[in-house]
Amino acid sequence: MGFLKEFKAFALKGNVMDMAVGVIIGGAFGKIVTSLVNDVIMPPIGLLVGGVDFSNLKLTLKGEVLDAAGKVLEPAVTWNYGAFIQQVVDFTILALCVFVMVKVMNKLLKKEEAKPAPAPAPPAPSKEELLLTEIRDLLKEKK
Repeated sequence: MGFLKEFKAFALKGNVMDMAVGVIIGGAFGKIVTSLVNDVIMPPIGLLVGGVDFSNLKLTLKGEVLDAAGKVLEPAVTWNYGAFIQQVVDFTILALCVFVMVKVMNKLLKKEEAKPAPAPAPPAPSKEELLLTEIRDLLKEKK
């Protein structure tokens, strides 16, 4: 029973919930970036370099083995460097987005920190301080 209570306290902490929301949103954002790279950015780049579809770029290390009927017995072994290029572009865009987001957040936090707090009003003088001030003033008058 103690384990269950401890787990519940851990799982319902604010930090864990914030992290879970961040992971879910991050996963969805990653899909958006992947679509941006695959569907928007890479096609024009492929067109510029001669109509190349980067996802199909590969180097065949070992060809496929076929039987007499043409059925594949062993698939080809390929080095899919085009898919790697797309992943690098994905990562670069995602890293750039995170960098910009952190930069904006830091600016916002600095603006909040830069606002000076209003100076507190000086405390009212105590009865003793008032009495001492009167005594000082009377002594000044006698001189």
